[in-house]
Amino acid sequence: MKIALFGATGRVGGYVLNMALRDGHEVKALVRRADLEPHANLDLIVGNVRNEEDIRQTLEGADAVISAIGTDRTTTLSDATPLIVKAMEAEGIRRIITIGTAGILNSRLSPGLLRYQGGDSKRQLTFAAEEHEKAYKSLEQSDLDWTIVCPTYLPDGEPKGYFRFEENYLPEDGKEITAGDTALFAYEQLDSDDFLKSRVGIAY
Repeated sequence: MKIALFGATGRVGGYVLNMALRDGHEVKALVRRADLEPHANLDLIVGNVRNEEDIRQTLEGADAVISAIGTDRTTTLSDATPLIVKAMEAEGIRRIITIGTAGILNSRLSPGLLRYQGGDSKRQLTFAAEEHEKAYKSLEQSDLDWTIVCPTYLPDGEPKGYFRFEENYLPEDGKEITAGDTALFAYEQLDSDDFLKSRVGIAY
């Protein structure tokens, strides 16, 4: 499979990259600097995820897209996602898996609201969740086959290979999930149609 990867140098994206290369997939990754270890199946596009032409080059020839773009107190995520959607539609690519946040899952406390709006989340700052909600809306309004993987608290850590998950909600009493297992779950969605056009909450 040919995979276009955004966020390959991040905590989750780095694991996704290693998994894909390990399994023999061809990966084209858009990066700001070409400082990833060279690999025969890795094609680096040095550029900016806010640039339409850089995105188009990254998507060219891809079968599927994985986006692990973070927020980092910037609007990169909400700026880039509509451009990725537009380019995918132009290229005829349908499948995209992205990394979201538990804040954009449905609230159990306040039906009709998202977790970050309904008091489910203890986080006082909502900027990141608002960014992820904008990305979610961009995908929701598209015709793409999208899945948003929504981890709760995300410490560093290798994949353990187990997790709980629930469509559109965070599993009850879910407290954390490592970056490695978040990447593993997202990567496994390449071979699954279980959560098309859905958010999925994951936690231990």
